[in-house]
Amino acid sequence: MFATAKKLREAGVLGLNERNAEFIMRLNPRRLYPRVDDKVLTKELAIKAGMAVPDLYGVIRNQREVRTFEDIVESRESFVVKPAQGSGGDGILVIAGRSQRKRDSFRLASGVLISTAEIEHHLSNIVGGQYSLSGNPDKALIEYCVRFDPTFAEVSYQGVPDVRIIVYRGYPAMAMVRLPTRASDGKANLHQGAVGAGVDMSTGQTLTGVLDNDVVDEHPDTGALIAGLNIPQWDFILESAARGYEVTELGYLGVDIVIDRDRGPLILEMNARPGLNIQIANRTGLASRVRRIDELHDADASPEERAATARREFPAEHGDVSGQNLALL
Repeated sequence: MFATAKKLREAGVLGLNERNAEFIMRLNPRRLYPRVDDKVLTKELAIKAGMAVPDLYGVIRNQREVRTFEDIVESRESFVVKPAQGSGGDGILVIAGRSQRKRDSFRLASGVLISTAEIEHHLSNIVGGQYSLSGNPDKALIEYCVRFDPTFAEVSYQGVPDVRIIVYRGYPAMAMVRLPTRASDGKANLHQGAVGAGVDMSTGQTLTGVLDNDVVDEHPDTGALIAGLNIPQWDFILESAARGYEVTELGYLGVDIVIDRDRGPLILEMNARPGLNIQIANRTGLASRVRRIDELHDADASPEERAATARREFPAEHGDVSGQNLALL
C-alpha cells in the first residue's frame, strides 16, 4: 500500500490532503468563496466580464416569493430550478416541458410528471436551506434550460453533459466531460453516477471514462464508445475557463461549461473545491501539470495566452491512475 502511494506521488498524482493544504487553503482565500458558492453572484460576475451564461429568468429569495413561481415561468416551456448555494447537483430540477394533458404539471428530463405544487414545495425547501452548503437559508434560481449539442447525443442519458476544467493560477491544467447516466438521473455529477471522460487538452478530444472510480470505455446506458469525440469550440472553452481566474481571483478553480446547440459554450458555474477524480478520467496526475505551470507562470499573460500554453504543454498522457490507488493518497 505504501509503495503504491509513493509511486503515485512520484508520478505526479495529487491527493486529497495535498489538494486541501497546498492548493485550496493557500490559493483560495475564504473571503472570495462567495464568488463561486453563490450562483447568483457568479452569474453576475461572469456577465460583467463578458462571459456567456444561461439566462436567468428569476430568483426566489424567501418563502413569500415562492408564490411568484408561476408568474416567472408563465411563458416558459422548459427551465432549470437550482439552489444558489448548492453543490454536487443536489436540489436541481430540470424541467423539459409542460404536460400536454395536465395544465398544472411539468415534465422532468427523466419524463416523470411533476405538479406546480410539488415544484413550489421544492422551492420552499431550497430557500429554507435544505441544499445549501452551510444549511443556512438560500435563494432559488430559475434559469434557461440548456439544449445539449448533438455531439454528445450517443453518450448522454437524458440530461446535459458539461465540461469540467481545473484552472491553476489562471492556466487550464486538466479537463473532463461529465456525461449523465440513468443512475445519475440525468445529472452530470460523478458522485451521483455520471461518467467522467478525460480530454486531450491539445485537441479537445475525449479519452477513456471513469464510473464510480473504475475506468470504462462505453457509456453504461447507451453502449456508445466514450473516447474519440471532438468537443466543439474547444479553443474558446479553454479561453473561457482561463478567464474564470480574473472573475474569481481563485488560484485553484473548477470551471463548468455546457455547450448549448444554439448558443454555444455557456459558463454554468465555478467551484473552489473541485474534486480529484478528473485524474482517473485522464489516467494521469494533476500535480505534475501544476509543477509545470509554476515553471511557466507569467502574471501578465492573457487568458488566450494561458489557454494556448495549456494546449501546447498538456497533450494526452497514458498513465495508470485508478480509483483504488488514488484513495491511498
